[in-house]
Amino acid sequence: MGSRDKYHWQSHNVKQSGVDDMVLLSKITEDAIVENLKKRYLDDYIFTYIGTVLISINPFKQMPYFTDREVEIYQGAAQYENPPHIYALTDNMYRNMLIDAENQCVIISGESGAGKTVAAKYIMGYVSKVSGGGSKVQHVKDIILQSNPLLEAFGNAKTVRNNNSSRFGKYVEIQFSRGGEPDGGKISNFLLEKSRVVNQNENERNFHIYYQLLEGASREQIENLGIADPTYYFYLNQSGTYKVDGTDDKKEFAETMNAMQVIGIPSEVQVIVLHIVAGILHLGNISFMEVGNYAEVENEAHLAFPAFLLGINEMKLREKVTSRKMDSKWGGKTESINMTLNVQQAGYTRDALAKALYARLFDYLVDAVNKAMQKPHEEYSIGVLDIYGFEIFQRNGFEQFCINFVNEKLQQIFIELTLKAEQEEYVQEGIKWTPIEYFNNKVVCDLIENKSPPGIMCVLDDVCATMHATGEGADSTLLQKLQAAVGGHNHFNSYNQGFIIHHYAGKVSYDVNGCCERNRDVLFTDLIELMQSSEHRFIQSLFPDNLQNEKKGRPTTASTKIKKQANDLVSRLMKCTPHYIRCIKPNETKKPRDWEESRAKHQVEYLGLKENIRVRRAGFAFRRAFPKFIQRYAILTPETWPRWSGDERQGTQHLLRSVNMDSDQYQMGKNKIFIKNPESLFLLEEMRERKFDRFARVIQKAWRKYIAWRKYEEMREEASSILYNFKERRRNSINRNFVGDYLGIEDRPELQQFLGKRERVDFADSVTKFDRRFKGIKRDLILSPKYIYLIGREKVKKGPEKGQIKEILKRKIDIQNITGVSLSTKQDDFLVLHEPEYDSLLESIFKTELLSLLCKRTEELTHQKLKLNFSDTIQFKIKKEGWGGGGSRNIVFSRGQGELVTMKPAGKALTITIGDGLPKNSKPTKKGVPQNRGFGKISPARSAPPAPSGRCGNGAPRFSRDSQMSREQMYSKPMKNPAKSRIGLEMPSLPKQGATTKARKSVNINANMEFMKVPDEGVAGIQRRRSISQRPLPAVGRPKPQPRTPKCRALYQYTGQDMDELSFDVNDVMDLLLEDPSGWWKGRLRGKEGLFPGNYVEKI
Repeated sequence: MGSRDKYHWQSHNVKQSGVDDMVLLSKITEDAIVENLKKRYLDDYIFTYIGTVLISINPFKQMPYFTDREVEIYQGAAQYENPPHIYALTDNMYRNMLIDAENQCVIISGESGAGKTVAAKYIMGYVSKVSGGGSKVQHVKDIILQSNPLLEAFGNAKTVRNNNSSRFGKYVEIQFSRGGEPDGGKISNFLLEKSRVVNQNENERNFHIYYQLLEGASREQIENLGIADPTYYFYLNQSGTYKVDGTDDKKEFAETMNAMQVIGIPSEVQVIVLHIVAGILHLGNISFMEVGNYAEVENEAHLAFPAFLLGINEMKLREKVTSRKMDSKWGGKTESINMTLNVQQAGYTRDALAKALYARLFDYLVDAVNKAMQKPHEEYSIGVLDIYGFEIFQRNGFEQFCINFVNEKLQQIFIELTLKAEQEEYVQEGIKWTPIEYFNNKVVCDLIENKSPPGIMCVLDDVCATMHATGEGADSTLLQKLQAAVGGHNHFNSYNQGFIIHHYAGKVSYDVNGCCERNRDVLFTDLIELMQSSEHRFIQSLFPDNLQNEKKGRPTTASTKIKKQANDLVSRLMKCTPHYIRCIKPNETKKPRDWEESRAKHQVEYLGLKENIRVRRAGFAFRRAFPKFIQRYAILTPETWPRWSGDERQGTQHLLRSVNMDSDQYQMGKNKIFIKNPESLFLLEEMRERKFDRFARVIQKAWRKYIAWRKYEEMREEASSILYNFKERRRNSINRNFVGDYLGIEDRPELQQFLGKRERVDFADSVTKFDRRFKGIKRDLILSPKYIYLIGREKVKKGPEKGQIKEILKRKIDIQNITGVSLSTKQDDFLVLHEPEYDSLLESIFKTELLSLLCKRTEELTHQKLKLNFSDTIQFKIKKEGWGGGGSRNIVFSRGQGELVTMKPAGKALTITIGDGLPKNSKPTKKGVPQNRGFGKISPARSAPPAPSGRCGNGAPRFSRDSQMSREQMYSKPMKNPAKSRIGLEMPSLPKQGATTKARKSVNINANMEFMKVPDEGVAGIQRRRSISQRPLPAVGRPKPQPRTPKCRALYQYTGQDMDELSFDVNDVMDLLLEDPSGWWKGRLRGKEGLFPGNYVEKI
């Protein structure tokens, strides 16, 4: 099918580092994979492919290739057209959604700190930039982008493994219209780690919002919220860590508040949100002491501020945290009694209130984002799954157990869809296939979530259903029941404080202490009543619970919720076309260019990259059902377009034969076509694009012709008015059409290289540029909306391309810098562009068209008219060169004979002589709507142009177009880059610092960090260890014309100036169909018929 380099057209523009698709590795071993990733990582290439799967390595620094320039490069490009990038995957996903009319999703997986959240941001940012839309769509884009800083502030925190670790999971669905415009969205959140609100491990922080508030609060907020140093708050001072390197909490607080504004959270609600955040901090400072076996508040001064901020009664707060209302049933009667709590129970009640407040506030924020971008009905969507990574800490509790369970489920999806399902599909479709062994982690998922036989979560729920009080009793019972239920499982072990699970990513030990209490996740009715008594309606709305209805049945536990959420998520993902990003963390130091070999290898092993490569290498890059294949590529042949009426299998084979695809490049299944190499698919896509492009051009050509004739009079009038009464006109140019591009830029990549991507060309022609000695040299002039490009050619003197003629950008003029244009009053084609530095003397036979467009662009950019000077004596500045140089030159125009220019240089002056043209007040004649010109039709109203003398007409010198484009570096450089609350309660004073805020006695900075090492691979690792053309032939041309048809040969190059004219190069031979007395002849060249001036050719 052709070499891969043919498609990877920019592969020579960047430094090669290893292989960018590991399917192409010569050896498929873990060591070879790690070595390739290492080489690319150290060369600052963080992205690598395995087929369509993207491997991303966290660089721990800002990389330079995420600018708008990369967005332009990857937009609409095939995956292998450019180096691996997250933008390529995102663009592929976006286009597939529109082409196939199917929802897409991207699953971003990897351990904590591997860069999943940043990857999700880049995906959403790219989609926002490439999709169109008006103000409403832009509003949705703003909400999608602004939801990131808001939810990160309330949902992310510093851990020992990651400075910006997601402590919740989120699945963002960006919803699109059928035109591909983002017009809605939805965010689903999973398992916020609310225990972090009240307790953090050493060297970690609470959620970012607390530190942002303390650093960024205004003076008024400091006074109103009772803000103090972070060491003052018990909920912050337990870990001894308050700052994060590279994080500006003050700046991020401003971004968080701005995000609330963009999302549409009312300013009065924003104030209460900050009240709740500060109120939770003050709540944590309420401590207890034992008085007669019961708990009492140690310092009642600490009750005032949380009560004030939350809008509740201070005495009620003291009562609810030290006692609990219990309902007693006896003889059909229900009696309520107050039970006084001990110190441990009081501390738990205080923490439960703080966690409930924070969790419900977080849910409100997610709901506010969803309401701001909801749409009545769904059309298309792209889902981005950014979920907490697999993690191992020194002490792993209930939250780590849930987080790692969700990651286990995501690994199962990857295995199901990329290893298991793919191989099963080959067998079902009758494709020749040798099975590839791999470790299936379903056995670990079943160990955790099974109902029969009961898994860990099932046993945990049973223990919680029978527990009546907090304490160690329930946790020890859990350990005993787990040993009895799953003790014999290969992936389970127990020890005196907890249990061990052999996850796909390694062995993790879980401490059972507090597991039951956190799983039960009960908020007592006393606390709900307390919050419902708040004077803030917003806080009341966070607790809508109906306490009058008697609840029947077992309450829903946290593990049941997360299991349901995980399974719902899996079923949701399975309904979309999935894409995968596998994130790898190269080190634990969080430093750039630091590569830990053992850690990287461990991740490569447990992510199953080797098996993925082997399946991809032995398998097929593309598969599609016969009907969908025919629907997509029907346009390639007349037999299949607009619809194929025969057998779908035969239709598919017909399409493959039509593109001359080799039989070893594909296999026909029972219901699907399987294509082996991506290059073969790119060939199909390229041919499809060409067909559409050809049809689009036909439509565009007809439409442009129609529009051109409608605008014809108007355009000529506008252009003519510029010269009216100022300059004589040429007889052969006053009535001609404006074409704009006389160089055929679309087919000239050697000229396109100097323009920006998608930079429009207003005018392009070959002009003559005169130097200080009035010596003329050809230049290609290109006018875009902002710049004028003057392009010349030079012979390469050194290097492998020595002797070749290359295009060189001689000058790039900013239109805004042009101070004026000077022309004579005669009919000549000279004009001078004046600039502050030096001027340019040019000769262009299409000067009127160039001048009219230049005037229009200047007025658009500067809001001022371009200054035009008409005089027969023109002075212009020349460029300084060396010690001398500079100065000026003079041109004098005088009346002569004929239409040809005579030039006489004399030192610093040039005399130009030319005969009289049409009067200065000449205007173009009106023309009717054109008809197709046939043999019997009337010839053009305009006369044919005179034959050129001594130079190649209006064409450029005939250089070879096979010269390579300038090698442009692929990656660009990095760029530098609420109102006062009115509350009825009297504001209390803040208790003095050091009163009773008990911090952890000492923070052991040199604590045991063994858990940071690469984990033991466990049973999962052992089981894992048990477990690699040509283009279509050209179409047959038209039959050769009969020899009796007269022929002619071109003496000069001619570029058609109208839609019905023929363009040709010197020495082109064409059929002569009609000789018209007007001078316009009709001919045929390469199957195209058109008019041309007869004096440009000679008969053969």
